[in-house]
Amino acid sequence: MSFAVGIIGLPNVGKSTLFKALTKKQVDISNYPFTTIEPNVGMVKVPDDRLDKLAAIIKPQKTIPTHIEFVDIAGLVKNAHQGEGLGNQFLAQIREVKAIIHLVRVFADRNIAHVSGEIHPETDIDTVNLELMMADQKTIAKRLEEVIPKANTGEKEALAIKPVLLKLKDQLNVDKLINCLDLSIEERLQIQDLHLLTAKPILYVLNVEEARRQQQFKLATDQPLQIIAMSAKLESELADLSEAEIQELGFSETGLTKLIKGAHQLLDLITFFTAENDILQAWTLAAGQNAQQAAGAIHTDFAEGFIKADVINCQDLFKSGDLKKAHDLGLIKTVGKEYPVQDGDLIKFKFKN
Repeated sequence: MSFAVGIIGLPNVGKSTLFKALTKKQVDISNYPFTTIEPNVGMVKVPDDRLDKLAAIIKPQKTIPTHIEFVDIAGLVKNAHQGEGLGNQFLAQIREVKAIIHLVRVFADRNIAHVSGEIHPETDIDTVNLELMMADQKTIAKRLEEVIPKANTGEKEALAIKPVLLKLKDQLNVDKLINCLDLSIEERLQIQDLHLLTAKPILYVLNVEEARRQQQFKLATDQPLQIIAMSAKLESELADLSEAEIQELGFSETGLTKLIKGAHQLLDLITFFTAENDILQAWTLAAGQNAQQAAGAIHTDFAEGFIKADVINCQDLFKSGDLKKAHDLGLIKTVGKEYPVQDGDLIKFKFKN
């Protein structure tokens, strides 16, 4: 399963600089709009101190962290939903990701033009959100055109989804994002094929000057925002340094680390571990999934042939010090396919060959 996060925002807010820092890929960050035509994609390691602690106990020959996919999507502009700029193409790219990082320009730099001529974070957020909402309005209106006639004839599925679509329409009509709406699991399943843009979780990243990166920011907007402030330029410079060099500069945790962890949380993901054939590996799983689904995240054959699994949470293993002692203390439990996997579980799967 792909857990992709799209980086969006207006032109010249620093998306490509941030992406370069995240992936250490060389991408074009020239100072003009629409530099990025095709989306850049990079797989980024998720920092996890537990992996090093597990490696010290298990002593594998190889350790493999889990990753998140980041997609650098070119800048949106006003009226993108009507095809302005490269709007339709970019909106389609946003539909493909699971979550959104909305990069907002706060830094001032006379050498880098702002698309509207002035720095105003709240206005920029509203501009992008409005484009996403209007694109969703078009999607919902199109579906309602199909559903209403069927509902009028008493078709069961149409009758079930019509009130959900009307609820979404009402939310957008008052300029509210769909991700702020309290939807049941059943309602979310009913609309998942629409790939609505504002239904996706959004993390707002304020791209600030280096001197302001530790400042507390509160934006004047009526939308509930999850915010991280960081300097993309600084992070791009730090990305070329080793961990030791970064610590020598006095950084206990970089903005990139906060961002990657934030994206992981945004997607509502957990991490489980396996230790097989001298390889310790971290795996990503959607929160709430069971042991059989975790086995399937490794290989579909593991899910199909699943028999049982031995599980110990890494925190219990850290306390006991080694696997043998953990076994003697009864900390390792044997579970069936319906066991809800917990963040930090170390799992040994047993399956039919």
